[in-house]
Amino acid sequence: QVQLVESGGGLVQPGGSLTLSCAASGFTFSGVVMSWVRQAPGKGLEWVSSIGISGRSTRYADTVKGRFTISRDNAKNTVYLQMNSLKPEDTAVYYCENAGTRGPGTQVTVSS
Repeated sequence: QVQLVESGGGLVQPGGSLTLSCAASGFTFSGVVMSWVRQAPGKGLEWVSSIGISGRSTRYADTVKGRFTISRDNAKNTVYLQMNSLKPEDTAVYYCENAGTRGPGTQVTVSS
């Protein structure tokens, strides 16, 4: 069955960086658009970024544009989210998503 497993979260100071990974299995990863979404404490899901099947097409929410970079490795069935210049408002559980299916998520906390 479809399985998505996120990793790479943690505690980081404002201005710091983290790289999230999402390992996918159970479907043809190279043939689907992948996305990252996040949920901050007490708030709803927020779309963060999406990447096309070849990796050449990417989109970002205005809140992260210029700071986050999404990429994928179809040989490894993995999608990444490089996060730079992190802000406290980036604190959330981050999920990778495909067609409404999400993994368990990884916690990112930005705090001094």
